Amino acid sequence: MASRYLPLIVAILITAPSFVSAQSLDIPIRGYGLSIGDSEEHVGLRINFRDRNLRSMRGVNITVWNPRNARSDVRGIAIGLPMTGAEDLRGIGLGLFGAGADGTIRGVAIGGVGAGAGESFTGIGLGGIGVGAGGDLKGIMVGGIGAGAGGSVKGIMISGIGAGAGGDMQGIAISGIGGGAGGSFRGLSVSGIASGAGVDLTGIHVAGVAAGAGNDAHGIIIGGIAAGAGGTLRGLGIAGVAVGAPEVRGILLSGLAAGGQDVSGIVLAPAYFLVDENGYQNGLAISAVNRVRGRQQGLTIGLLNIARDLRGVQIGLINYAGSNRAGMKLLPFFNTRFR
Repeated sequence: MASRYLPLIVAILITAPSFVSAQSLDIPIRGYGLSIGDSEEHVGLRINFRDRNLRSMRGVNITVWNPRNARSDVRGIAIGLPMTGAEDLRGIGLGLFGAGADGTIRGVAIGGVGAGAGESFTGIGLGGIGVGAGGDLKGIMVGGIGAGAGGSVKGIMISGIGAGAGGDMQGIAISGIGGGAGGSFRGLSVSGIASGAGVDLTGIHVAGVAAGAGNDAHGIIIGGIAAGAGGTLRGLGIAGVAVGAPEVRGILLSGLAAGGQDVSGIVLAPAYFLVDENGYQNGLAISAVNRVRGRQQGLTIGLLNIARDLRGVQIGLINYAGSNRAGMKLLPFFNTRFR
């Protein structure tokens, strides 16, 4: 039966796109069954060159190009040869080039180049180059180059270059270059170069070059060169060159140097450990040079140990305590509080 109408369908789509933009051929009745052209409302199978007047679609909508004025609510399957779109899409959107919506998407959108929504996107998105949403994003998003949202993200994002959120993010971000959030990030991130958050970072975050948070970091933070936080680092910080935060509560492991303002925990840094002026150290620090420009309440072990106010113990080749009485400030091998 369908083969009887095939020549008619092809003729209408190819030779009269302007005609189908304003009218439609509906079989068997208007609004139901098969619609060829720019019908406004339809249930069933609809075929059109480019949507201009579509308002509501329930079923399968096949178009050649993206809509001129996206005002439609499509529920079902939207197929674009090569692009498809709508104002709101609930269901599945497939496009050789792109699949998306000016408003919201709830479901699956797959585009050879890109897939996304101007507002929110909930579901699964796959884009050969990019996938994302101008607003919030929830679900699983995979983009060949980028994946992200202008708002918040809850779910999993994977991309070849960058993955992130302009707002907060909860979930997993895996990217070849950078991953993170402009707000807070709670979850797991793995990036080839950088991973972080503009506010708080919670969970496990690993980057080939640098990982950190503009405010507090809680969990495990690992950077190939640097790792840290602008506020408190609570947990484990590991870096190939430098790791630290103004306030540390946990463990710092560095291939070269580590430091902070107020440091409580364990610090292992082969070359240098620094506590800033008027700060304090409490716990254990092992480094070639341990310099506490504030109060030392814990144990430091190294070749050279320096403390402005020593209330703990220094073990090393040379040990200096600025707060000790004369004759006890500079001692070999061992020093502690001598007032």
